[in-house]
Amino acid sequence: MREIVINGVRIRPGQSINIEIAIARLPTHTLIDLPIFIKRAKEEGPVVLISGGVHGDEINGIVSVRRMLEEEVIHPIKGTLIFIPLVNIYGFLSNSRTFPDGRDLNRSFPGSKKGSLASQIAFILSNEIIPLIDFGIDFHTGGRMLSNFPQIRVDYKDKKGLELARAFGTHFILNSPHIEKSFRKEAYKKRKHILVYEGGESMRLDEYAVEEAILGTKRLLIYLGMMEGSIETRQTIMVKESSWVRAKVSGIFTSSVRLGDEVKKGQILAKISDPYGQLKIPIKATHNGFVVGLNNNPVVNSGDALVHVGRVDNF
Repeated sequence: MREIVINGVRIRPGQSINIEIAIARLPTHTLIDLPIFIKRAKEEGPVVLISGGVHGDEINGIVSVRRMLEEEVIHPIKGTLIFIPLVNIYGFLSNSRTFPDGRDLNRSFPGSKKGSLASQIAFILSNEIIPLIDFGIDFHTGGRMLSNFPQIRVDYKDKKGLELARAFGTHFILNSPHIEKSFRKEAYKKRKHILVYEGGESMRLDEYAVEEAILGTKRLLIYLGMMEGSIETRQTIMVKESSWVRAKVSGIFTSSVRLGDEVKKGQILAKISDPYGQLKIPIKATHNGFVVGLNNNPVVNSGDALVHVGRVDNF
């Protein structure tokens, strides 16, 4: 069987073990560790990473991975699962997407042992985790006041990734080319396949997004032969292209659609009014598709993203 060693600790078949990798110290000299939880079955199989909190304010992903751990709902009969519920501890402590110096971990790969804090953690993931795994699921959310309907983002050119996305089986699969210096791109360069799940918005718990994250993970692991059981599958909608409909004027934003709704070209998606009842501007769909993202902020400025509409691809 293949050898699995993380931070000098060997994980043997049948072992469940927790590892803490020392990262750095806060200005108070409080030591910060990166906790990693490993469950290895006795029988050989794929190694899958399940991670959340690459952006520290994306709480749904953190809760999704934590719940899989604490409720014992994900347990392999074959292969190995590596759980990292909270990758960006610094961002979590400050309710921030980024690190104290403003750097985005998901744009810092492959990282450097002596670089910025973000670069150092990227270096640990690039050298301690990515070489071990076959596949991964990285849980994310939308931004502040921007909510995403449960979706998997994968580069359609990555045929294995697309196969895994279909097996995950949540509502939408969005074509998302690899971004330079991202976690997903770094893994892909090493012939590993990481899916990005998006659900809900940052700094706000969304129970449905968490449930979909867990159900999709179960589907994928069953598909890979790592778990027993069956879960009801749903029709997954392929979205080859998507774009945000933006505000033409500033004002009070009132949406006429909900996340997941199907929309037609020319349909009124929302209205923007002034605070005095003198002005109402309709916002219309520019093409047929589905609402995959929505702005929850009632006060918007000209140019703000309002409704994310995905075009349907029929292959």
